Amino acid sequence: MNPRRALLRSLMAAPALGSGAWLAVPRRAAAADYRALVVLSLTGGNDGSNCLVPTDGGYADYQRARGELALPRAGLVGLPGLAGGRAYGLHPALAPLAPLYDSGRLAWIANVGPLIVPATAAQVMDRAVPVPPYLMSHFEQIAIQQGWGGDADLSGWGGRALEQLPPEMRSPLSAVTFDSNRTLVLGRRSKVSWMSGNPGGLRYWGRADLSQPGLPLTRDLSTLPDGQYANAYTAEYARTMKDTVADAQSVVAAYLAGAVPANDFGSGTLADILRTLSTVLPAFRAAGHRRQVFLVNWGGFDTHGSQRGTAERTQDYQLDQLARAIAGFDTANRASGVDGSVVTLVMSDFGRTLRPASGGGSDHAWGNHWFAFGTPVAGRQVIGTFPQLVLGGRDDFDLGRGGRFVPTTATDQVAATLLRWLGLEASRLPEVLPNLANFASSDLGLVHGS
Repeated sequence: MNPRRALLRSLMAAPALGSGAWLAVPRRAAAADYRALVVLSLTGGNDGSNCLVPTDGGYADYQRARGELALPRAGLVGLPGLAGGRAYGLHPALAPLAPLYDSGRLAWIANVGPLIVPATAAQVMDRAVPVPPYLMSHFEQIAIQQGWGGDADLSGWGGRALEQLPPEMRSPLSAVTFDSNRTLVLGRRSKVSWMSGNPGGLRYWGRADLSQPGLPLTRDLSTLPDGQYANAYTAEYARTMKDTVADAQSVVAAYLAGAVPANDFGSGTLADILRTLSTVLPAFRAAGHRRQVFLVNWGGFDTHGSQRGTAERTQDYQLDQLARAIAGFDTANRASGVDGSVVTLVMSDFGRTLRPASGGGSDHAWGNHWFAFGTPVAGRQVIGTFPQLVLGGRDDFDLGRGGRFVPTTATDQVAATLLRWLGLEASRLPEVLPNLANFASSDLGLVHGS
């Protein structure tokens, strides 16, 4: 059989990759100012009220409002010292995060969410201020948190920011997602690259070995799309295929050049992804890349029922997986020496009601508690204003007194802080975050040198 025909046939069983713009980048001196932002989006609306809990006088309000969802005070993992004059504890499953907080490499951000302008619960209930569209809708809120404005422009704040960086800071490997959801890293003019939690599995496309570019079948795979095509659709398909092969070659090369960490990440999809990231980040830095943004969407936190317990879809179980994977990622980054160049933001589409739902769960809400970690993070603090944990209280905009908090810190403020650390000039922020001008501060003090 003709080798090229055999290759085409073998590709029918090859791994399917999303299109991307990673091209092979010549190896050069490691970037002295390499910086990578990792955004981990907990899909489904993680219940932040059971992640960060006041252990001072506010615990009584928490216990009264949460009912069957309330965590026993004695079981909370206490955070050292006071933050904003208050004492806090973590969900017991998040115990591996406590050493990161104590060492000053993790900070919490209280009551975050998308806002157009600063707002109070009274103003929202009176319809005195504009609010983001599609509140409490999973698909739209994931996109809005990641920068979609509810219009025809589908780009996100990470992708737009990368396009605003100086050319010498950008590379074809700058915007990366681990699944088909890509809002955060999608720019207006540039493409998005795709990675897998197991890039070693991308090595073989049928009988073509992407780690061996000199082999005949691999050369055929790389040159197959180079023909001239009169049909515009065929030409675009060929261009996309060529870019996709180049993407996969770059991923495989970085993975094979890295050292897979030996420390514990736990198990599961998130553990695989963060283990892979900690493997390739030193290789990307060594290749001379300057700025990268990675999007990881993970979890099933839509816990309308059975939120507590040990089953796989409970919040308790998923928080255990999350904390183990994060602790492993932090340990591996410190061991490889990239920890001073990496910041990870852990966010979610929205928070959940303070009042329990029927069946031992909670319903969709608005404001939520996020956290960021990494050596550049100005840790051991809770940034922002923690809400009053009272049903129908001053922060609850729900006419049914369900405990839905109006955010007191805007997503745009968090994004602006991180993007300044990434290297975006302050003058470029309005192009990336159009609503930022409505807020008093674009620097929350979340990272050093932002």
